[in-house]
Amino acid sequence: MRDFRSIFNILGFLLCIEATAMLIPMLYDLYYNNNDWVQFFYSSLITFFIGIILYISFRKKNIRLGIRQAFLLTISSWILISLFGSIPFIYSSASLSYTNAFFESVSGITTTGSTVIFDLENLSEGILVWRSLLQWFGGIGIIVLAMAILPTLQIGGMQLLHMEHDDPYEKTIPKVNRFVLELFLFYVVLSIICGFLYYINGMSSFDSVIHAMTTISTGGYSNYNQSLGYFNSFSIEITSIIFMLIGSLPFVLYLQLLHRQQKLIFNDDQIKLFFVILIIIILLTTIWLHLNQSLNLIASFRIAIFNITSILTGTGYTSSNFSNWGSFGTVIMMVIMFIGGCAGSTTGGIKIFRLQILFRGAMTQIKKLTKPHAVIIMRFNGKTVNENTYNSVMGFFFMYILLFILSAISLSFFNLDFLTAFSAAASAISNVGPGIGNTIGPSGNYSSLADGAKWILAITMIIGRLEIFTVLVLLSVNFWKK
Repeated sequence: MRDFRSIFNILGFLLCIEATAMLIPMLYDLYYNNNDWVQFFYSSLITFFIGIILYISFRKKNIRLGIRQAFLLTISSWILISLFGSIPFIYSSASLSYTNAFFESVSGITTTGSTVIFDLENLSEGILVWRSLLQWFGGIGIIVLAMAILPTLQIGGMQLLHMEHDDPYEKTIPKVNRFVLELFLFYVVLSIICGFLYYINGMSSFDSVIHAMTTISTGGYSNYNQSLGYFNSFSIEITSIIFMLIGSLPFVLYLQLLHRQQKLIFNDDQIKLFFVILIIIILLTTIWLHLNQSLNLIASFRIAIFNITSILTGTGYTSSNFSNWGSFGTVIMMVIMFIGGCAGSTTGGIKIFRLQILFRGAMTQIKKLTKPHAVIIMRFNGKTVNENTYNSVMGFFFMYILLFILSAISLSFFNLDFLTAFSAAASAISNVGPGIGNTIGPSGNYSSLADGAKWILAITMIIGRLEIFTVLVLLSVNFWKK
């Protein structure tokens, strides 16, 4: 119990924060005269009561976390927040079953954006705000996790970020606290700017708040069944594209830019490759739509730039049903689901930097075949990538593909067709949102899936969001040995 005292204390604190956050949708429901405010009040009360008991009962003067405690805290915090986050979905007018409520909550906090709600326009304002708030908190949570915890735990090559950003953000508690505070304030400012731009481009104040939170977090929840296609506004789409891209880049580089280290953000290897991939795929998709969908170049480009950016960044907004784009559209959307954005961003997926290291590692092996006695050093952003880091990335990539395959096979047991099972698994592990096909594609949702399939997808979302090994390490016997 002594080992876990700090964990319970921090979990209690996080539940108190979640309880306080529940008061925000409660206030919205009060303003709009919705009876759901009562459910949010009681949900907040229950969550706060349990949180304060944990916080007080396990309070320590000095909180210290070892590696084992850090792993346990990471996974338990995301699961616990998802569990309590599902309470409003069950007891409000949304009236979701526990399975559907947990799925919706997990999809929110992991910024996946998959939904089981088929009539979003008739939900109360409080529930719509709560869905977006879950994604907004999930976005800032994953940035903190990626920059302050995973590099120390050396998960899937994330130790490269530790090397890259030791100065000025060493992983000491005071500097981590300062880093998190600066990051949170910057995240809030970006959210406000995004909401303001949405508003002046035609959204209502309520719509702009909802979409600002789910854009900067690259979550993709909307309060309309047609997603951003509901507005049919190119200026709104451009605003969304800009902030989806902002959310897909390493947030620590923004802070370093503010600290007058301007060269870093323009010289980052993964940012360069991210935009190269994005531009190439947009151009190819534009040409395909123009030649095969009877659209002019301007219309094709508008559809391509928005939907490709949304899926590549893992946001999941849609303005067109890409399930109807034909063979090329289906394949390209499936592929870019896996890519994701940059490490240290709000996006999911494999991440650009891992693909770079894998490619450079393959090129290194080819060079060694032709020059077996040569000493070849692999670098990333000017830093040497040692064998341990490369093996860590290789291990992550293998487990990522393995988990995707196992998830897809498991879904097929519930009589899902090949495309639905594989796109759902890809969307879940990469935290994208919509799948491909009529059932779970942009024009559908996940409500028709069996409960067992929803639980598989919820688990896959959490494992994918927490970089796989953070969860799998708990299955190791050695992990539990003293």
